[in-house]
Amino acid sequence: MNQQDVFKTLELHVDKGSIVSTSPIDGALLGKVQENTPQDIQQMITKATACFKEWRLIPAPKRGALVRLFGEELRKNKEALGTLVTLENGKILQEGLGEVQEMIDICDYAVGLSRQLYGLTIASERPGHRMMETWHPLGPVGVITPFNFPVAVWAWNFVLAIVCGDPVIWKPSEKTPLTALASANLFERAVKAFGKAPQGLLQLAFGYQEVGEMLVNPPHLPLISATGSTGMGRAVGEGVARRFGRSLLELSGNNGMILAPSADQELAMRAIAFASLGTAGQRCTTLRRLFVHTSIQAQITHRLKHIFANAVVGNPLEAGTLIGPLIDKRSYEDMQKALEVARVQGGVVQGGERVLTDKYPEGYYVRPALVEMQKQTEIVKTETFAPILYVMPYTDFDKALAQHNDVSQGLASCIFTNDVREAEIFLSSRGSDCGIANVNIGPSGAEIGGAFGGEKETGGGRESGSDAWRNYMRRATNTINYSHELPLAQGIRFDVGDA
Repeated sequence: MNQQDVFKTLELHVDKGSIVSTSPIDGALLGKVQENTPQDIQQMITKATACFKEWRLIPAPKRGALVRLFGEELRKNKEALGTLVTLENGKILQEGLGEVQEMIDICDYAVGLSRQLYGLTIASERPGHRMMETWHPLGPVGVITPFNFPVAVWAWNFVLAIVCGDPVIWKPSEKTPLTALASANLFERAVKAFGKAPQGLLQLAFGYQEVGEMLVNPPHLPLISATGSTGMGRAVGEGVARRFGRSLLELSGNNGMILAPSADQELAMRAIAFASLGTAGQRCTTLRRLFVHTSIQAQITHRLKHIFANAVVGNPLEAGTLIGPLIDKRSYEDMQKALEVARVQGGVVQGGERVLTDKYPEGYYVRPALVEMQKQTEIVKTETFAPILYVMPYTDFDKALAQHNDVSQGLASCIFTNDVREAEIFLSSRGSDCGIANVNIGPSGAEIGGAFGGEKETGGGRESGSDAWRNYMRRATNTINYSHELPLAQGIRFDVGDA
């Protein structure tokens, strides 16, 4: 599907504005959108607040019906939107299509969820009384998303928020505004088919850091969900906390794998390749640290060198390509700085150089870098958003586990082993300290049915499945007295006599 067909299918008319979208594939101009002003943002918040007062009164299963229609639009336009993701983000086409499939999957999940927003019934100590929990819509939600998953991360938040009764103001990355606009167009088609939705369920806030701050600072949005760097998350968290709002933070990851001597090596090699090379190393769940037992270190490193040297780097729209370009020049420069520091700290580096400069002088394509380290140094503990895999030896499992946890990030982790004790320890309270801990599967590629998120400087937020829907609702504890008495809790007696 060519760019012209994609834009026509998604109804994109983007030739005016101060925010410029260029393709990381070749640096070509894709379009322009207009940055929003402070007045625009205030009007959005006012509109979302009015919309919330109507939308919260719509029964949740009916709200789910709108999400079902949105999922149908995504199915019909999967190829167009997936291609646009690749054009604007640079990930290979199959990953672009896979990202839209994540949107479809979370829509399916949310439709079912719309009939399961349940609370608890709780035993009361007082006779003739019943206690229960009820969950209610929270209010307008601000969603701030990154470039690397320009639509899936938003959809995780958006469709759950809509089902829970909350309108959304979405600030997409300034690097990927067109995918946001296209997604909003598809949702608008669903709204038209739905027929009776209030205005303002989804609004787009285009801009840079200042626009994000406008969403964070006013006291009108009870929840801000932000995905990005630790620095960004710290600013969002502090700003929202000052006004006693809620923040849902999905931040950095520096994900590790322990490769034990008992592991199925064929399985492990496939997992390492996908987790470290996919999306050109620009996933929050990218595998960045590999701890290999010394008994298998030589053969594993030899095989990885071959994989890294021969993985197909190229135009992400072309069949057979496994690694597309980095998002921009700054990402390339950050990668080079990290590799230079790794060399100074004792690392042996293979790869990492820029390639395809003759064909794509404005595209930042790189050969993935394999870095052999004797120990975990400071650069290894630092997340670099690029295809760099640090490989380190270990002999003692407990020491490897301690090194694995000795980073400030805590998103995704995994172990490859056929030793049941090692596997169970890794998943236990003394094991991985990450929000995602896997056995014999890599750290990337989470399913929407489970809660997604991490600990420590990853922010502690949870999105997508499980009970993540509770982020978008407020809880009330209710006690109903159906007796003719008024017993007090804890056996207290308070007799005021007759009036």
